[in-house]
Amino acid sequence: MSRQLNRWLGVCFGLLLLNGSLAYAYDYPFTDRYVATILGTPEEYAAPMPKEVPVKVDTIEISPDRKVPDILWNFAGLNYSYIQQKGPAPLIFLVAGTGANFNSPKMQGMQKAFFQAGFHVISICSPTHPNFIVAASSSGVPGNLQEDSADLYRVMQTIWLKLHKQMEVTEFFLTGYSLGAAQAAFIAKLDEQERAFNFSKVLLINPPVSLYNSVNILDGLLVEIPGGVDHFNDFYKKLIERFGEVYKNGDDVQLNGNFLYDVYKYQKPKSDDPLEALIGISFRISSQNMVFASDVLTEAGYVVPKGLKLGRYAKRDEYIKALARLSFLDYFHGLFVPYFQSKDPNITEDQLIQQLSLRYIDDYLRNSPKFGLIDNEDDIILLPGEIDYLRDLFGDRAQIFPHGGHCGNMAYPDNVKAMVGFFQASRKN
Repeated sequence: MSRQLNRWLGVCFGLLLLNGSLAYAYDYPFTDRYVATILGTPEEYAAPMPKEVPVKVDTIEISPDRKVPDILWNFAGLNYSYIQQKGPAPLIFLVAGTGANFNSPKMQGMQKAFFQAGFHVISICSPTHPNFIVAASSSGVPGNLQEDSADLYRVMQTIWLKLHKQMEVTEFFLTGYSLGAAQAAFIAKLDEQERAFNFSKVLLINPPVSLYNSVNILDGLLVEIPGGVDHFNDFYKKLIERFGEVYKNGDDVQLNGNFLYDVYKYQKPKSDDPLEALIGISFRISSQNMVFASDVLTEAGYVVPKGLKLGRYAKRDEYIKALARLSFLDYFHGLFVPYFQSKDPNITEDQLIQQLSLRYIDDYLRNSPKFGLIDNEDDIILLPGEIDYLRDLFGDRAQIFPHGGHCGNMAYPDNVKAMVGFFQASRKN
């Protein structure tokens, strides 16, 4: 039996689970890492969560003097959410993964799990989300772990200044998943100096070891598109046509988010659809939104010509199509490196790449007892040997599950128990 057929049998098995035809399992059901990444945790296998929680959505202004381009007008204020206990409790800051909003499905799941366990929760979108880029990024050029984390830290302080009188907090915790996990590590290091929160515990969930390596892995998945990357637009168009109302506008697509999940809920997959390509498409769409917002905001001329002012209702289709053909490497060389070399002409590309890694703060992560790690042996964003590096880095502070892909098993009971339990074990009496 071919590897591809085995994989699609796994997907179909997942669809049976979603439809309630099979209702038993003794461990996380998907052993194929791409299936797990796409399907996540079926509801029948997910940890019990409250259907509704008293979440509140608010907006803050971080850069009130920034002139926001007309086409990005709806991102001028930074949106976030919070949920609080009736009495004193620890507060957990949640940082979203690549391209994700504060209210993405994974963020909502984490929020419910922590609130149910007795924590206050504040949820913040990723610095790679257009809203954060426009409203809160100091440079408008996302991807630098140190700078993005400093921006997140500033956002956290601004939110806390607004909420501190109404929320009684006993101690501060921090967590994030995927890219948000790497940023949580850098935020914690900054907090060691600034002491605005003095985080007691910090949990990293499925972080990249090297952001540069991981995004290149995800970009590389697009080679599985029939005909190659040059046929991205045709493949994507056919995908959208097949699933009709599942996805319309290309906004806020998450890696393993609503788009791919809903695709499989509404229509069974075709056996000739490569799973790797579907994940790559999800990442590329998030990247498109990020780069478009950055290019317009900074007037870099990367895709939108310099000097061209796009109105509030200007069509962006041609720019998005152009961005579909550009990889992270293209962004890195065409926008990211030139910007940071303009700030520091002596910095090299290799030095920038080194800074985009947990290895850059290895000593701190290795020696600080406040950290914990939850990850999977088969995480698709890690190169061979990187899960071993994480195991060595965190030692007995790491809990690594045998399978689950990239964040696919976050809602599985064992994972939720590990996530919540990490913070419960350290709560002050």
